[in-house]
Amino acid sequence: MAAATHDINDLKRRMQGAMTALKTELSGLRTGRASAHMLDPVMVEAYGGTMPLNQCASVTIPEPRLISVNVWDKSLVHAVEKAIVNSNLGLSPATEGQTLRLRIPELNEDRRKELVKLGHKYAETARVAVRHIRRDGMDVVKKLEKDHTISKDDHDRFTADIQKATDQAISEIDQTLSAKEREILTV
Repeated sequence: MAAATHDINDLKRRMQGAMTALKTELSGLRTGRASAHMLDPVMVEAYGGTMPLNQCASVTIPEPRLISVNVWDKSLVHAVEKAIVNSNLGLSPATEGQTLRLRIPELNEDRRKELVKLGHKYAETARVAVRHIRRDGMDVVKKLEKDHTISKDDHDRFTADIQKATDQAISEIDQTLSAKEREILTV
């Protein structure tokens, strides 16, 4: 019985991981305001491998609609510039020595709708991940009952617990998406 109780905590942790991944994805969506987190998904080809932008440059927000990227190693300026352009964030760096300035353009209505669609896609991916975790949990509970490790009552209770955790995770995903949608659509 203790293993099954531990199991629900593991499922909740995994569902929370799907939520964390969604928040990371959504933080990369532009809202018309500068945010250092916008560049979190940017990976730079450097030193024979790839590394996150924040490991080879410092990112600051000197103005509400400007991001400043100060590259630490002069030889990486072009690689950082290329990584930002190829990141599909719609940003064009203006390079001045080892500093790249990224102006955040106003979002037009079409771009806002595109971003909302992308947000919905990210949320659906997170929902699918949560449902897969639920399925895994249900499979374990079914197997435990089949092997007579747990009773029918335990099976029903564990199944209800798994469904409750799933519903909470899906609800949190929907709330997070709604908040991001409002942020994108409001000027």
